[in-house]
Amino acid sequence: MDDSRALYVGLISGTSADGIDAALVRFEGDTPHSIAALVHPWPDPLRERILAVAQDEARLDLDAYGRLDVAIGSCFADAVQRLLEQSNTPASAISAIGSHGQTVRHRPNGAHPFTLQIGDPSVIAERCGIDVVADFRRADVAAGGQGAPLLPALHAMLLAAPGRTRVVLNLGGIANITVLGADGRVLGFDTGPANGLLDAWCLRHRGKAFDRDGAFAASGHVDEALLQSLLADPYFTLPPPKSTGREHFHLAWLDAHRRVAELAPADVQATLLELTTRSIAEAILAHAADATDVLACGGGVHNPVLMHRLSELLAPRTVASTVTFGIDPDYLEATAFAWLARQRLLGLPGNLPAVTGARGSRVLGAIYAAPR
Repeated sequence: MDDSRALYVGLISGTSADGIDAALVRFEGDTPHSIAALVHPWPDPLRERILAVAQDEARLDLDAYGRLDVAIGSCFADAVQRLLEQSNTPASAISAIGSHGQTVRHRPNGAHPFTLQIGDPSVIAERCGIDVVADFRRADVAAGGQGAPLLPALHAMLLAAPGRTRVVLNLGGIANITVLGADGRVLGFDTGPANGLLDAWCLRHRGKAFDRDGAFAASGHVDEALLQSLLADPYFTLPPPKSTGREHFHLAWLDAHRRVAELAPADVQATLLELTTRSIAEAILAHAADATDVLACGGGVHNPVLMHRLSELLAPRTVASTVTFGIDPDYLEATAFAWLARQRLLGLPGNLPAVTGARGSRVLGAIYAAPR
């Protein structure tokens, strides 16, 4: 299969469910380049339902689950069609769509580990007339892995610097790091919450989906007692491989700390930002102490208060957006799922066992054929 200049579409809605990221990706050799991208908004009622389910705050009967699966898939199809229209790209030019879907539950540990991303790929294939590769995480979980993170292989391809240790930091709803070692080794894991708790607390107390420019957090003061109580969660000291999600770090988890009810909302927001930055910094210092720079992507790069605090905690290391290396920080994840779709069509592995803990390399994803 020679597709060295083929086009793919990558789709993902992250744990914040703040929109569907869609990227049109061209491959030059094996290297992906995003040539067009957009964020497709969720209808408010659907986003509210997604967040309720992902936070373990709602139970779904099978009928409700089926309807949600199709509704999400339909929105993903809308995102593809809008991307192709805006970029003047015919569907016939696309080799495949890589759809991550929407994670509604991630339980990679226990007697029966599983991870669940929904957004019916058959709906996407039918409406767009393009083959879809989806369900990327479960093969890794079946092989004993965490199913996450899946981006470190691409981070290594695009951002490794031989002879120096570098960290790639994804600031989505959950934060994860990829350690690109000076010796070529790659490590990656979720450090804990990033934007997810900040967004949820802001929505509860300000009615806004996110804390623009970190202004809400900047108006408060860090409460050290609450911070230490939050940092005492056992997840933070677990060794990698490890991964987590909104089903662990959600508002009910936060509310269980009695100190929350005693504080002004702005002080809680400031403490949550410190929780994010402190847990990230501690993970980097523990696993990449020799790193010279930290390259950030994801929505958190647009929060100047968060980025400034990370720079303080990680000095003298440089903390900068991946845009400084020509990589759009908002669409790196979507680009990765285009890459993973291509890996699947080529029959090549998509996971890194050293990262996820799987028993070996696995070809990830299932193919959902478009009508012919």
